[in-house]
Amino acid sequence: MPKLTPFEYERRGPYVQLIPLIDILFFILILFMTLYIFNQQEAETSISVPQARGTKVAIKSPGQIIINITKDGRFIVSQQEMDVAQLENMLKKVVELFPNQSIVIRADQDTYHKFVIEALDACARAGIWDISFSAAAGD
Repeated sequence: MPKLTPFEYERRGPYVQLIPLIDILFFILILFMTLYIFNQQEAETSISVPQARGTKVAIKSPGQIIINITKDGRFIVSQQEMDVAQLENMLKKVVELFPNQSIVIRADQDTYHKFVIEALDACARAGIWDISFSAAAGD
């Protein structure tokens, strides 16, 4: 093997394989796009939540369950409509797997109070105590 002079050694640079790096970047891009789509599906668009003053925008945690309550008292969770009994059964199953599960209740501003209370009662019977309410940021 011929002996390298200092100048020949400096001409050789590190060899970086770009194809695996590009593959990783595409994977990360697809992952974030998928997470964004699933995050948008949780918010029922036909619900107009009331506005609150002095609010901060909360960041949705990955395992958080959002209970959407429409004007007419329908409960929608993950794009599935359910009644109070189905909601309670689903919450009980979730609590078995994740004891410290958090819930966000998004009720339409014209929803009767009794429907929100039914959702709170279902959470209480399932053993969920970490409950938040969603409101739009006001002036």
